[in-house]
Amino acid sequence: MPLMISDGRFRGRAFEAAKSSRLGSIGLHSNSYDADIRMGLRALRSKSRWLFENNDYAKQFYRLLKINVIGPKGITLQNKAVTESGELDKEANTLIETGFADWGKRGVCDVTGKLSWLDAQWLFIETVGRDGECLVELVHGFPNKYGFAIRFIEADHLDENLNRELSGGRHIRMGIEFDKWDRPIAYHLLQKHPGDIAGFGSSASSFGNQYRRVIAENMVHGFLTERVRQSRGVPWSHTTIRRMALLDGFEEAALTNARAGASKMGFFTKSSPEVGEEGNEYHGSEEDENGDIISEFEPGILEELPWGWDFKEFNPGYPNGETEPFTKLQLRGAAVGWGTQYHALTGDLTDVNFSSIRQGELIGRDGWKFLQAFVSSVFCDPVKTAWQRSSMLTQALPLPMRDFDRLNVMKWCPRTWGWVDPVKDMTSFYMEARSRSLNGMMAERGIDLYEEIDAMAEERKYAKSKGIDLNAVIFNGGKTNATAAATNSVK
Repeated sequence: MPLMISDGRFRGRAFEAAKSSRLGSIGLHSNSYDADIRMGLRALRSKSRWLFENNDYAKQFYRLLKINVIGPKGITLQNKAVTESGELDKEANTLIETGFADWGKRGVCDVTGKLSWLDAQWLFIETVGRDGECLVELVHGFPNKYGFAIRFIEADHLDENLNRELSGGRHIRMGIEFDKWDRPIAYHLLQKHPGDIAGFGSSASSFGNQYRRVIAENMVHGFLTERVRQSRGVPWSHTTIRRMALLDGFEEAALTNARAGASKMGFFTKSSPEVGEEGNEYHGSEEDENGDIISEFEPGILEELPWGWDFKEFNPGYPNGETEPFTKLQLRGAAVGWGTQYHALTGDLTDVNFSSIRQGELIGRDGWKFLQAFVSSVFCDPVKTAWQRSSMLTQALPLPMRDFDRLNVMKWCPRTWGWVDPVKDMTSFYMEARSRSLNGMMAERGIDLYEEIDAMAEERKYAKSKGIDLNAVIFNGGKTNATAAATNSVK
């Protein structure tokens, strides 16, 4: 039997946030996320791009994305195929890694010939952040050595106004064709960019812009999923756009007032009704055609006012001491909205100390690692899989196609960061190594343990041939007692 509560004493215990109040302005609606996206996507994307093109802080955020998520060397491939005996297939792995690096050179990996694999990774994360989503077509049969290339397509080609019901439970929602399980089947793309210029004064959005259908297996559609049944991505600036627009207007007003306050400005007023009448004219300054006094001001010049005129100073008192706190408040909110650290976004280190900035750096790095995992799984995985399949079919990779599944085992190594406090962090690393896999710990830092061991063995062999003991140099050279003790305990 359902519980029925009619006593008025319990009515006040409902969610307070669900109640309407004159002090609040939170909208109430129950739309699906796709409905919200469809209504606002084009405007949000346009405003996000405006910020990217015109706002210093937005520009810095997207720069931080490329620096921290992708880094100067990119997210690199380690192939991890094993033989039937369970050992690493070093020969095949080397062949695949070498081939992928060769395909990733500028002029090979993308259809335009303008991008390298590193450029493609930078462009992918920047586009997803700015536009909310990124479309990359996997082009099989492309005329290069590997028979494969990628093609970046702006999200504008995916028409959010294309919505239809099809047979068999299929439907098109915002340009994407789904089956009855909401699994993407195909993407219906406008042949021409709707905002491009196709000719002299004619827009590509004119009548006749047709769609082309690309099956989902040949399309990477990268965006962060935030709600169930979400079909399209939302620009990451959607919560900061209004805040940054207000800050832009505030800064413009403050600068205008500052310029006015730095100038000698004011108004001439008549102190006597006879001023200007015949016999009381003043000829010391120029007058315009309406009889108003014209005076040019120069630094360090003192002037005598005309007879019968007073000067009322115009001295705007703004900007004042509230300018900086307000600006910081807005930028802190923007940094949280973008998911980065305030000091990194603004370069302002005035209120930080070593402990706070260290903690902030560690938290910030966890956020970048989250996005590294996103790029690796959503972008790098399908591109590498498609490349390897095409390369084995064309025999650019001389490996048997029957072994594709066994050989297509990949691990992505994103960029890492140096230790914030080297002594403490190194000691912690060595203590952690007592209870963890060294291979796993090294992989978290983007290092292949087996390749590192081979390189170390080769270095020691060469050093020994020159009469140098590298162990003595490394373990006894300039270390603190704590680090040396931790190192020796692991040894």
